[in-house]
Amino acid sequence: MSAVACSECGRTYGLREAPYICDCEGLLEIRYDPSEVAKRLEGADLKKRPLGVWRYREILPVNVSAKVITMQEGGTGLYRCEKLSRALGLREVYVKNEGENPTGSFKDRGMTVGVTEAVFRRSKAVICASTGNTASSLAAYAAKANLRCIVLVPHAKISLQKFSQIIAYGAQIVEVGGTFDDALSLAIQASSKMPVYLLNSVNPFRIEGQKTAAFEILDQLEEVPDVVVLPVGNAGNIWAYWKGFKEYQEFGLVDRVPRMVGIQAAGASPIVEAFKKGSDCIEPVEKPDTIASAIRIGKPVNWKRALRILRESSGLAETITDDEILKGQLLLASKEGIFAELAGAASIAGLVKLVERGEIDRDERVVCVVTGHGLKDLGPLLDVAGVLSIEPSLEELERVLSSTR
Repeated sequence: MSAVACSECGRTYGLREAPYICDCEGLLEIRYDPSEVAKRLEGADLKKRPLGVWRYREILPVNVSAKVITMQEGGTGLYRCEKLSRALGLREVYVKNEGENPTGSFKDRGMTVGVTEAVFRRSKAVICASTGNTASSLAAYAAKANLRCIVLVPHAKISLQKFSQIIAYGAQIVEVGGTFDDALSLAIQASSKMPVYLLNSVNPFRIEGQKTAAFEILDQLEEVPDVVVLPVGNAGNIWAYWKGFKEYQEFGLVDRVPRMVGIQAAGASPIVEAFKKGSDCIEPVEKPDTIASAIRIGKPVNWKRALRILRESSGLAETITDDEILKGQLLLASKEGIFAELAGAASIAGLVKLVERGEIDRDERVVCVVTGHGLKDLGPLLDVAGVLSIEPSLEELERVLSSTR
């Protein structure tokens, strides 16, 4: 049987009786009995099923009678990037491209499970706070499930592309003065007083969907990578990947887990700063600032988990500047044809920096997670684009092409 347990005090709750946050204010997680999972997996040949979130239904906390709300999320490509590997002097670099999900980001993995649970509970409305990707994903899945969707977004802190997605899916958008952290606090308060189901990453059902990306990496590689590099904002995703890797180990499907590497933008890096200082507490950033809006979070709710993961896995944490993020985005696109959202490119930028410093061995097998598609956030890239203009003349074209060789 699966149960919900507090990561801090250990208190347990029934699967569908748990609050979003424990009475001690600790975050909750869904835990499984390995022997029970083994029984569920008897006779189930997962590898014969299509790759995707619901390939792993036996390791998800969904009632057998639940109607699954799905848009074929997951099953994203894991690409061996040979040109990028050579450019960095590494033996093997892979990119897990989560921008291939239906709404263009990894959030869809969590939303298929979270919205399925909302429907099973007969909720009529869902809510989230978001810098863009969570909102666009929830709006899409709520539309699919015929649920009312309310999204709280920080005023003037969301890309036009993501804002457009949310509008198209028909969600009710409420701009909140302040930061994402202020919007999240309001969403949590609303979910305790109003008949709305909260689907931020404090909801453990969201994490269950996101952990399937780790399952997929292990199935696609057919071995355990040495290092997995992820962008870190609210830190729910690095926790989800770690949970997935650990569960495969606990269920006897792999014999080890990778080192985890968390990358934050320099203007929003409380977890990295605490990790480097050896501190057990973060110092929240009151006004986080970075072009990578998806990780522009100054008080990540999963910070305790993130610090624990980084230390338990003998991992690394690093900050990167906005300029390094842009360079990482262009490097990946120009070498491998993968267009990453700015936040997603943070993993590439972080890898470049860590390799240059000798903190990642050149013989290690590295997986970088790209969390969203580049079309999600175009503004900064357009600002640095070098576009040539000419008259419709072959001579003009020859002139500019010869001058740019």
